[in-house]
Amino acid sequence: MGFRKDFLWGGATAANQCEGGYNEGGRGLANVDVVPIGEKRLGVISGKTKMFDFEEGYHYPAKVGIDMYHRYKEDIALFGEMGFKTYRLSIAWTRIFPNGDETEPNEEGLKFYEDLFKECHKYGIEPLVTITHFDCPMHLIKEYGGWRNRKMVEFYERLCTVIFNRYKGLVKYWLTFNEINMILHAPFMGAGLYFEEGENEEQVKFQAAHHELVSSAIATRIAHEVDPENQVGCMLAAGGYYPYSCRPEDVFESRKKDRESYFFIDVQSRGEYPAYFLKDLERKGIEIAMEEGDEEILKAHTVDFISFSYYSSRVATTDPALNEKTAGNIFASVKNPYLEASEWGWQIDPLGLRITMNDIYDRYQKPLFIVENGLGAVDTPDENGYVEDDYRIDYLAQHIQAMKDAVELDGVDLLGYTTWGCIDLVSAGTGEMKKRYGFIYVDLDNEGNGTLKRTKKKSFDWYKQVIASNGEDLSNN
Repeated sequence: MGFRKDFLWGGATAANQCEGGYNEGGRGLANVDVVPIGEKRLGVISGKTKMFDFEEGYHYPAKVGIDMYHRYKEDIALFGEMGFKTYRLSIAWTRIFPNGDETEPNEEGLKFYEDLFKECHKYGIEPLVTITHFDCPMHLIKEYGGWRNRKMVEFYERLCTVIFNRYKGLVKYWLTFNEINMILHAPFMGAGLYFEEGENEEQVKFQAAHHELVSSAIATRIAHEVDPENQVGCMLAAGGYYPYSCRPEDVFESRKKDRESYFFIDVQSRGEYPAYFLKDLERKGIEIAMEEGDEEILKAHTVDFISFSYYSSRVATTDPALNEKTAGNIFASVKNPYLEASEWGWQIDPLGLRITMNDIYDRYQKPLFIVENGLGAVDTPDENGYVEDDYRIDYLAQHIQAMKDAVELDGVDLLGYTTWGCIDLVSAGTGEMKKRYGFIYVDLDNEGNGTLKRTKKKSFDWYKQVIASNGEDLSNN
């Protein structure tokens, strides 16, 4: 049994966390550029603090990222050396359409990704491309209010039409929106939403979500029309909720918490809004404005596979006395007393990955793709820049074993696995470089100091062995 012979092993990054070159090659300013590291970060990404441009006294890590814009050949060569079958990356919208509402794309940006994809193919690496990984042109936020505006559907459709045609034959695996459910938790980062005082935030978020869901269906239609070989997936920030106790109230609370995220995938995978979601909107007095044909588009163009990120499980309870929360995560939940936690307070639960895989596969019966999983940790390099990251190897080995059990023992159909941050990059949640995920150490600190030199960690050779054995050899020698 084991993994399929053509299993897609690899790693994942996002343009805004690694590319840099924010003002090069005709690129325009994006929401992800103007999010600083430090105390204001959470306020900005959640749409509560207005920061539409760079301000004095703040460090903006996305400006440089890890400078992959200039170093992608070196980085992809290292991915090739590890034996990657796939590399998940994202396109920066503002490289293609600097303002977002132009009619003609920026050729320099198009050429950059064309060259990057060709570089991947040189090493036999299949690009897996996220169209929007928290990227929204700032011009579209200032002029139109981000995804709250129906015009965004038209701009996104234009972006998709251009990239599907331009990269036909170079890319066949696509994801429409990264962690689409993050619109509810980090709305400025997820959808370019900034809330004015007194605004009905829930109304705005769900309307924006509808625009993204319609756009995702349109993208799926265009992808299949341009090239029937194209495979399009949705992308969920996953990790199921356990009931804190067997009290029926806790059990039902965990069900409700799961549904807050699953409704997005219900629409993308099944093609319609689920009854529980519509009832919830009704209770809240929220009405989603739909245009004629929206329901038909959603129904006709569902995704081919379901991708998701998994870092930890969560816990739900209705007991107000249980208020000790997990740390360091936009998705904070009640602490699970049975689990260890990472240095950032994320609870480590390999079996939770198997449970999540089964939940999603049972629910949708479509192939799955794990596109983010990894451990954010402080790495201490020796004088040569080498990091002995046994803690990372241990974390990944346990999760790959759980993933293998889901495939071998439970019969889950899994296309591939890409670890998050296969090379150290800027953390989306905190903006830190100190929180490292990679197999490759990048000499850069939280303040932007360092040589940017790349050095292989111990986990580099370990993951190379995992890929070469198609997941059979997880030993750490």
